Amino acid sequence: MTLKSAAINIVADIGGTNLRIGMLDETGSVKNLHLYQCAEFSSLQMVLEDYFVQHQVDSSKVNACLAIACPVDNDLISMTNLPWEFRQSELKASLQLNSLYMINDYTAIAMSINSLDDTQKVKIGGGEAIPHKPIAICGPGTGLGVANLFAYQGQWISVGGEGGHVDFAPTDETEFAILNFLKHKYPRVSAEQILSGLGIEQIYQALCDINDVKAENYRAKDISAKGISGECEVCVQAMHQFCKTLGSFAGNLALTTGAFGGVYIAGGIVPRFLEFFAQSEFRARFEAKGRFEEFNQGIPTYVITEPQPGILGASAFLKQQINNEVVCL
Repeated sequence: MTLKSAAINIVADIGGTNLRIGMLDETGSVKNLHLYQCAEFSSLQMVLEDYFVQHQVDSSKVNACLAIACPVDNDLISMTNLPWEFRQSELKASLQLNSLYMINDYTAIAMSINSLDDTQKVKIGGGEAIPHKPIAICGPGTGLGVANLFAYQGQWISVGGEGGHVDFAPTDETEFAILNFLKHKYPRVSAEQILSGLGIEQIYQALCDINDVKAENYRAKDISAKGISGECEVCVQAMHQFCKTLGSFAGNLALTTGAFGGVYIAGGIVPRFLEFFAQSEFRARFEAKGRFEEFNQGIPTYVITEPQPGILGASAFLKQQINNEVVCL
């Protein structure tokens, strides 16, 4: 897709720790990609100003799409894991931008899906994607992100929400025991409290309680390392349980949306142990839907391995906006 050369099209992926920003060339590819440490700046505006100065950008010609890890429904943006707070209208006015689009980080990840090739994702199990059918995305990380992608009149619409906060639904005796353990800690147990970094820790703690062994003060990275290496038997069980529960959750997304375009696993956790994940019961749980087992068997599942899906998605979003196409509800 060729973009208008007079405009300067800027995309960014803003997390709690890192901020990546680049610009699109006339073919729509990202160039001049920079990584910033958010803690070194007191505001987003300072980062953008620094980037504009470095690349001699005339801000009045800038169309910017910024993917950010927090809600974007209101003018006031308040980041969860950073002391950055600003109004979208004021940021646009202060920088004198031509246009500004703030999108949620999972909207960006959803919008990246159709840009991924086989080197940027790994297929787990069977099923074949059907073009133009719905796509579902879930991503265990600090939390559990969920988004969906639907084709409409030749374009793609990203539909977000808070799907990571649905009720945790146990399907076997071990999961019932994990739920009972966590009910002493929370009045309500959501899927995110199992399928996240904290979730791995809580699965481990619950399994220690179930097995009547002392729980060590392990973080998620310790549990995953010891589980994948086989060093700790309870950690091995915890990692297998994580994969199984993720399979059930992803399978539920497939049923809910009829995601025959595929279900994609995003986030920073799963790509770290792909071989273990591929050999786990993830896919078996994904398909284990009783009378609808055959339904889910036809739906493919993938792990996103592309390190910059947010940048790709922000680029896809901006390209469609430039062409006056609706891409997000």
